[in-house]
Amino acid sequence: MYRFFKGLSKVLSNHASWFVIAAALVTFFFPDLFQWVKGNAQTVILGIIMLTMGLTLTPHDFKILFSRPLDIFIGAVAQFTIMPLLAFCLGWAFSLIPALAPHAKAMTIGILLVGCCPGGVSSNIMSYLCNGDVAFSVGMTCASTLLAPLMTPLLMLWLAGEKVDVDAIGMFKQILIVTIIPIAIGFLLNVWLGRKPVFKKFQQTMPGMSVLCLCCIVGGVVSTVHDDLIANGLPIFLLTFLMVFIHNSTGYLLGYNVGKLCRFNTAKRRTISIEVGMQNAGLGTNLATTFFAASCPLSVVPCAISCAWHSISGTIIANWFARRRQ
Repeated sequence: MYRFFKGLSKVLSNHASWFVIAAALVTFFFPDLFQWVKGNAQTVILGIIMLTMGLTLTPHDFKILFSRPLDIFIGAVAQFTIMPLLAFCLGWAFSLIPALAPHAKAMTIGILLVGCCPGGVSSNIMSYLCNGDVAFSVGMTCASTLLAPLMTPLLMLWLAGEKVDVDAIGMFKQILIVTIIPIAIGFLLNVWLGRKPVFKKFQQTMPGMSVLCLCCIVGGVVSTVHDDLIANGLPIFLLTFLMVFIHNSTGYLLGYNVGKLCRFNTAKRRTISIEVGMQNAGLGTNLATTFFAASCPLSVVPCAISCAWHSISGTIIANWFARRRQ
């Protein structure tokens, strides 16, 4: 039984992006399938994803935060400046397109949420695949996630406060609930039980669980916005995907150039590129449905598309980096 679940977990984690896309497509044609993924259910599912991240952390990982302070500081500044400001500019630019004009506010809120979130939970795997600096990747992910309860609400208040009411205190509490607390629980379990064989076997099945949870979140979002997507047609979807694509790709490019500017070696440049470009879009999805679903229901669309696309693009760029010397 253990071998079956371990093998299943490996298949799911190795092909995560395709399973996420499949969940989105199936839900589009059968929207009732994931209607249950909303409210508290969605919060619990995202909490499970963050718990799986916490289960991989050790005290050594947190030592990285203090042993490489300059690297982590540069990475955190890049994370919380490049992606939010880029999202703000894209929201403004795409609002000038006539087809998006009626939905400009919602799309801007959605892409801003993605941009203001911490690094993606799978960025460490991508850094490993591209021969990057995995320790630096773990340190950046930890730092941005720990800063998220403060930085994400503040950035949203600053960049979106004139467009829509931003409940910064509520977002702070929500991020604590769905990120910091589950990660802390996972970390403590790993510290206390990490040497036990049974627990190690349990850990090896968790990547697959994380992928299944991400599929549920994306399916839930597609179910929620299904009627709006049908009503507004294919152009809205394609324009939103283009916005997400530019945001994500430019994040990779600018992140890499920050590494060059700071004279990082090749491994560190690759890592900061992936860490800046890949966002925790699952968290953005949760925040969109919790705080903006009533006033801007389509704000979850950029988040949902980002959930799927970041996994695909992260795999593509990691493989591309791995084949290059520089």
